[in-house]
Amino acid sequence: MMSGLFYFFWFLAIVAFVFEVIALIDVLQVPEGAFPAADKQTKKLWLILLVVANVVGLGGAAGILSLLSFLPIAAFIVAAIYLADVKPAVKPYKNKKGGGNSGSGPYGPW
Repeated sequence: MMSGLFYFFWFLAIVAFVFEVIALIDVLQVPEGAFPAADKQTKKLWLILLVVANVVGLGGAAGILSLLSFLPIAAFIVAAIYLADVKPAVKPYKNKKGGGNSGSGPYGPW
């Protein structure tokens, strides 16, 4: 018999997994040079950490790992550190697609 508390923790695991996916998608969009420019760890390290966090988070959300295990909690903490500290620091260096001046050509302003 499953109690309401089990469903509450399962819901939290799903929400944590969504945050981990958002962090992974964001790290893929940031150029590699942005991390040293913002005085943060390398993109490769954050990519490895967030891929592992996503695998562990998926295991927690799917019920493969115990919901009270420390691994899904650690995975969420990794994603939270990225989203709260690294993402704002590297945001100015993100690639701007489709933006820019409407009066600029491929080699500068017209």
